[in-house]
Amino acid sequence: QVQFVESGGGLVQAGGSLRLSCAASGSTFKLNVIGWWRQVPGKAREMVASIDSGLHTNYADSVKGRFTISRDNAKNTVTLQMDGLKPEDTAVYHCNEDVGKGRLVRWSWGQGTQVTVSS
Repeated sequence: QVQFVESGGGLVQAGGSLRLSCAASGSTFKLNVIGWWRQVPGKAREMVASIDSGLHTNYADSVKGRFTISRDNAKNTVTLQMDGLKPEDTAVYHCNEDVGKGRLVRWSWGQGTQVTVSS
């Protein structure tokens, strides 16, 4: 089993920055693609970024050029640096292991971290 704990969310004005952290614990040695997803009430969860064990990254078009995902395999952490935040980035952000190109995850969802961007 793997558990994920997300942190770093908060309230920020449009144009500001936040740095989210994802800490994985448990049987982490086989983790391959780790992603960040976000969800707004009433809408489907959306993957915003992912990174594989070889540090290759992928981004949703809506965040490309503004968000940066990074990974520390030794510490089992994945970070999402969010710059140029927009009100539409407001959501609860979660991390997990991606096993279906953003549409399927392997483990249970954690609590997530709330990001609120004011205009």
